[in-house]
Amino acid sequence: MEYILETQKLTKIYGQKEAAVDVDLHIREGEIYGLIGRNGAGKTTIMRMISGLSKPTRGSYSICGKTGFALGKELRNVGVLIEHPGLYPKLSAYENLKIKCIGVGINPKGYVEEMLKLVGLENVDRKKGAGSFSLGMRQRLGIALAMVGDPKMLVLDEPINGLDPQGIVEVREMLAKLRDEKGITIMVSSHILDELAKVADSYGIIHEGRLLDEFSADELHKRSGQYVMIRTGDNEAAVRVLKEMNVTEITPESDGFIRVDRMNDETGAMAKAIVNAGIELNEICLQSVSLEDYYLGVTGGNHNG
Repeated sequence: MEYILETQKLTKIYGQKEAAVDVDLHIREGEIYGLIGRNGAGKTTIMRMISGLSKPTRGSYSICGKTGFALGKELRNVGVLIEHPGLYPKLSAYENLKIKCIGVGINPKGYVEEMLKLVGLENVDRKKGAGSFSLGMRQRLGIALAMVGDPKMLVLDEPINGLDPQGIVEVREMLAKLRDEKGITIMVSSHILDELAKVADSYGIIHEGRLLDEFSADELHKRSGQYVMIRTGDNEAAVRVLKEMNVTEITPESDGFIRVDRMNDETGAMAKAIVNAGIELNEICLQSVSLEDYYLGVTGGNHNG
């Protein structure tokens, strides 16, 4: 089975608003799939549909190759954390998990302890209520609750939103651990693209309800590529020197740099030519286009969450 989740023209319309339109997602088993887009782009709508929490207006989807009646049973293999985790604030992490286990009919010895260890909450005071947890601890407990029943796939909507830097690192490392040690497929939405880029294997870009692009982390690197940034004592003269070398893709930047595309292997030659022309070379470096840069290029606008 190549894909654990596929959608076919998945669409959700609320009145006159098209929240998601003709979305074709492809998520491979055992990967972390990052769903990215602005607030209101349709990320949560899509996640609610594939989790069985909202009925599509049209279109369909399959989980583990199952559709129709068989899909209903397969939804048991999808753990969900959308918006805030539903916690009993006066009960401990252990007690919250125990209640969930009882509710779904799971009661093996040591199971709750295993779940707590999996999300790094094994050493939390058993008397401490979840209401006094930090936001990061609550998110990790929410993910543990979604894990009850050992699903094959997790659907997590903005799990690092609002966390402090330490909390972001903890959740990010936990997601990688679930993928690498448990083989769990994770679909995660986030507007913190630099953090998502550190853990995701594949991505989908949602914009105004439509899927604009799907690509792997390797494809992102190939598509976005690298470029050279040059800063000199006389950029105008440096540009003339570069053009004499048949360097054509030159862009003056507002911060005093010159950007050169598609000449990454000529960095040394460009530096030598600039210096030989008597121009002061202050800085030359090779840089990569980030996930956020690529996202902005695809959506054609400012990234505002």
